[in-house]
Amino acid sequence: MFNKIKIISLILILTCSGTTSYAIEEIKAGDTLSINDCVELAIKNSPEIQINEQYIEMYDSRVGQSKARYFPSIGASAGYNFNNADSKYYSNSNKNVSAQVSLNQLIYSFGKVFSQVKMQKFYKIAAQFDLENSILNTANSVKSAYYAVLAAKANVDIQKANVLVNERQYNRTKAFFDEGLVSKIDLVNQEVYLSDAKISLINAENTYQNAIVALNSSMYIVNAPDYQIENTETFNFDKNYAEVNLINIANTTTKEDGTIEPKDAVLTMQVEKNDILQNYKFTKYPYTLEESVEKAYKNRPDLLSMMATQDAVKEALSYTKKSYLPDLTGSVGYNWQNNSYYSTNGISLGAFLSTSNLNIMDTKLKIKESKAQLEIAKKNVDLVKQNIYFQVQNAYINMIQLEKNIPLMRTKVKQTLENYELADARYEVGLGNFIELQDAKENYNNAQRDYIQNIFRYNVALVDLQTAMGER
Repeated sequence: MFNKIKIISLILILTCSGTTSYAIEEIKAGDTLSINDCVELAIKNSPEIQINEQYIEMYDSRVGQSKARYFPSIGASAGYNFNNADSKYYSNSNKNVSAQVSLNQLIYSFGKVFSQVKMQKFYKIAAQFDLENSILNTANSVKSAYYAVLAAKANVDIQKANVLVNERQYNRTKAFFDEGLVSKIDLVNQEVYLSDAKISLINAENTYQNAIVALNSSMYIVNAPDYQIENTETFNFDKNYAEVNLINIANTTTKEDGTIEPKDAVLTMQVEKNDILQNYKFTKYPYTLEESVEKAYKNRPDLLSMMATQDAVKEALSYTKKSYLPDLTGSVGYNWQNNSYYSTNGISLGAFLSTSNLNIMDTKLKIKESKAQLEIAKKNVDLVKQNIYFQVQNAYINMIQLEKNIPLMRTKVKQTLENYELADARYEVGLGNFIELQDAKENYNNAQRDYIQNIFRYNVALVDLQTAMGER
């Protein structure tokens, strides 16, 4: 079972560490960043990711420390001693110089060192998956912030178009009022609508600036210069509205049926047709819920980390059980000694079978503790699997619901635009009233905003689903 996990682990490690190269090191004024650029900057700057990288270094060192018991240990000492005894009856002095060196080697540990090395290797693998999980969560935060900027930017364009529409209508209504074709209340109301449109634009621009701040925060960038971001495959609106050319509508003419209409008026719908639908491409999500859950079980780094931890705890239990067994060691040494009376030197060889401070009751209780830790690790794996299933299911349901809304809201935008065009044309020639026109305009503007918001929520839900599946 774990052989497959180790293969997956190796692929992830090579993908997210040694072979990673960043396309962009820092943001410069005027840069246009893609969503991948922003994710890469966040990965490069994230303190959390850097901390997880240090954990890998720490566990790598522990693997080395465990392997170090396979290597010999060297001991050396040297000394000088002088004794002088002087009394009424005799005097004596003695000088002693000595030196010794020894080499000790573990010959066989009955599997204890092997278990300890494997345990630390599994902890290192868990730390590597923790790093991948940190990268995954960082990417999720950046992408969500990125789409919030795109949504705020699209809403700014809608509100700019709305201001231009209301400016056009104000000038037209004022011309109608000057010619006595509409009442004062229509002109005052249009002034109010124009002011509201300008306020909405200011609020939209403020939301956009806050979204940029949130994106900078997700990339851990302070004092970022002004930059732009690109549309993504699933968020690809174009700013394609035209400026309004105000027309001369002062002259009027009376038709045979008595209807009064502007003589030189031309219905200019460039602004109203701020067609956010024109270039938007949408592809349905290709996987079922079951397929998404299966991918999550294979890819989720937090689950793989927990499984690696479970194997580490299993090896810890094996190591504890082997504590009853002795170590077989060998030693070789050389010593030399010279004093006032004689000089000696010699070589010593030895092999020893020994245990170190074995306490049978203590070891028995430690085994019991390790068994409990292993059961906890197994239950944690089961718990993570359950959480993953519900996370994927929840994200999948949200994404599918928003996906279903897209064509419906797209149709609504088209319908409200058509209704607005009809109301505008009717008002232009005196057949419609001001309230009818404003309602149609507001419905169209709201439909565009709702559509943008749905696309934003869909993209965030898609990112959440991909994160829940362990993909970035």
